[in-house]
Amino acid sequence: MCARIDLHRLFPVTVLALAAVAAPAVASGQVGMGLSPMRLEVGLAGGAVQSGPLTLTNESEAPTRVRSELLDFYIDESGTPQFARAYPAEAENSCREWLSLNPRETEVPPKSATTVRYTLRVPPGVPARSFHCAAGFTTQATADRLGAVGVQTAVRMIAAFYVLVGDPAVEGEIEGVEIEPVRGAESPGWRAVVVVRNWGPRYFRPSGALELLDERDAVLEALEFPSLPVLPNRSQRFLFPLKAGPEPQPYKLRVRVDFGGDEIQEALVMVRPPAPAP
Repeated sequence: MCARIDLHRLFPVTVLALAAVAAPAVASGQVGMGLSPMRLEVGLAGGAVQSGPLTLTNESEAPTRVRSELLDFYIDESGTPQFARAYPAEAENSCREWLSLNPRETEVPPKSATTVRYTLRVPPGVPARSFHCAAGFTTQATADRLGAVGVQTAVRMIAAFYVLVGDPAVEGEIEGVEIEPVRGAESPGWRAVVVVRNWGPRYFRPSGALELLDERDAVLEALEFPSLPVLPNRSQRFLFPLKAGPEPQPYKLRVRVDFGGDEIQEALVMVRPPAPAP
């Protein structure tokens, strides 16, 4: 099933100047240290318990001490994940209190790997919806390096958890399509922006493509959607950098999105970049 949306009636064709930077919501690391897996997506029933391994790998020539912590996260409007020990606004969607790690602190010998086990304990009676949280692993100075002179770099690696309880419906919608200038870049340019709305309690990862067309419907550029989740009950901006800066003339942005539900949505929007300031 394909639903076509004409956004001309909902959004002005003039360009909105909003700055943002795209980034995936996965993990950070450094040369010599690794974490696997960095993302776990599991389906569990209320009252269920699941345990599994997370592997810390040390490729360096020295031992590395690692301390773990339980985190909340969300994805900001620029597509950048934000992690903290608690975000009150995420309480309804958080699985942080269900998650435990063992051991909480460990030393990884050089050229070896160590396993940290995670356990998720879903409370009984949890409503059908998705939940998200994360495990953070931060490097610490080992005992022989405490008090050492010099710069010591601490690195945090992240494993993100997405827990689906039950099978709630996917409720996605294309909320807006526009083109905007990229501010603060060494080489200023343009990017297309697709705003996706998640009306439901279940996260999803939309797939699809955006095309930049000229007035004759010739495709000038075609870009795939990045692998970015849209968390429950919010809107998420998807950014598509354009290779060439469009001239101040009419263009079309054509979007086709699969939300993973029963339909694929399409949108076609006319845009006109403003002329450069003198």
